[in-house]
Amino acid sequence: MAGAERQATAQWRGDLMSGSGTVHLDSSNAAPALPVTWAARTQSSGGKTSPEELIAAAHAACYCMALSHGLAGAGNAPEQLDVRATSSFEKTDAGFRLTTMRLEIRGRVPGIDGAAFKEAAENARTGCPVSNALSNSVKIEVDATLEA
Repeated sequence: MAGAERQATAQWRGDLMSGSGTVHLDSSNAAPALPVTWAARTQSSGGKTSPEELIAAAHAACYCMALSHGLAGAGNAPEQLDVRATSSFEKTDAGFRLTTMRLEIRGRVPGIDGAAFKEAAENARTGCPVSNALSNSVKIEVDATLEA
């Protein structure tokens, strides 16, 4: 399989505190231009996004795919997986950093028990390219629950 490239662009006007910008999903055009501001990163989003929210969205989508693949490969394809990724953006001694990504997984998977689901959820980290990209600098927490 050949590698894939995807493109996004951003534009910013003004200084950090009072300026604003937009993010564009150039490869897919799957969404209109998304507004971004510093306040949306550090306070209330106010209908604007942030790099951390976009990373959380990418992580949730990627992780769903990795977990689905792992479960199906073990003979238990999921009916449904729901992943909420929550990124923590904090001021540290080294400056502002994305410090933690918490993945909350809920799944309906016939033929599997809760312990096996939790194990598959932990194992999906290594199959998720976004988890791999973040793993050296961001703490990744996984909380998996199998639903009936």
